[in-house]
Amino acid sequence: MKKLLALLLAAVLVVGCTSAMAEAVKMDKLTLEFVPSKDADVIITGTKNLPDLLKAEMLKQGYDIGEVDISVGTSYEATGEAMAAGTIDIGWLPGGTYALYSDEVDVILTATRAGLSNDSTDPKTWNGDANKTTPTDDQVTFYRSLIYATPSAYGKELAAKVNAGEALTWDDLNKANWAVLKTSSSAGYIYPTLWLMDNYDGKKLSDLSNVVTLSGYGEAFAQAAAESVDIIVCYADGRRDYEDAWQLATDKQDATGKAGMGRTDSIWNELNVIGVTEPIYNDTVSITKANPAVYNPEFIKAMQTALINIIGTDEGKAIFSVYSHTGYAMATDADYDGARKALKAVE
Repeated sequence: MKKLLALLLAAVLVVGCTSAMAEAVKMDKLTLEFVPSKDADVIITGTKNLPDLLKAEMLKQGYDIGEVDISVGTSYEATGEAMAAGTIDIGWLPGGTYALYSDEVDVILTATRAGLSNDSTDPKTWNGDANKTTPTDDQVTFYRSLIYATPSAYGKELAAKVNAGEALTWDDLNKANWAVLKTSSSAGYIYPTLWLMDNYDGKKLSDLSNVVTLSGYGEAFAQAAAESVDIIVCYADGRRDYEDAWQLATDKQDATGKAGMGRTDSIWNELNVIGVTEPIYNDTVSITKANPAVYNPEFIKAMQTALINIIGTDEGKAIFSVYSHTGYAMATDADYDGARKALKAVE
């Protein structure tokens, strides 16, 4: 009798599984894109296992996806435009970029990340090997942008003033050669602009005499190491991500594929913080509104569950460490009202 019951139970399970598989919604292809906050090769290498993990998790949620394609946008705006047009289904967008394109895309998750050992607004407390930042166990939904003086001759002058407790003047900053990211980058443009506005009578990045626009933070750190610019801007604390590459020979790569920058002293001693912005709400996982196959409540819930499950594993955490994401939480469009206000302020 027990054997018969066991056989019947097994049959029910097989039928149930087969039925669930048969009912899965089939999708030929799902397109994902990351913004180029790091070198494209680093992002592609770091996320190479994501397609298989995502397909497996989405199958559990009732979606049988044939192919998951991952790309890196040529710029933040390029990813936003591609999502607005519906050629990219899911995108990892900073808050400022999301706010810019929120008529055409919708946020489904916000990233959480490990807090840092330093969250001071006093720039000199960030500088030198003794003040090297480390991650904490606290999970936070915000980060800051830092304004860094590079090891160029003039960058060292600026750093020396700040480390001595002196306030920099507008003329000090206006003499410098700045490197920033495009205007939709939260840490690379929007919040550094707000920092200037708050501290220098409403003046903006666009009022500076010498500013170049770069495609990503990797290029910014390379320019800093080459002493080609005096000031760069980056999320806090970008130095942790480039610490190894900073002192590697230029013909070497670090463990994540970043090219060596050939410096002899540590990044903590050579790249000094001279400004700290207000907190920035964390990056988004966003979805296009242009594709009804994905922009519907059932698919969104499935994607939210799948990504939360993936980042809850060690392998998932390793994948999303490329963006310093350690978790995902539910999000609403209203969470990014502050980013919209910031965008308007810097127009």
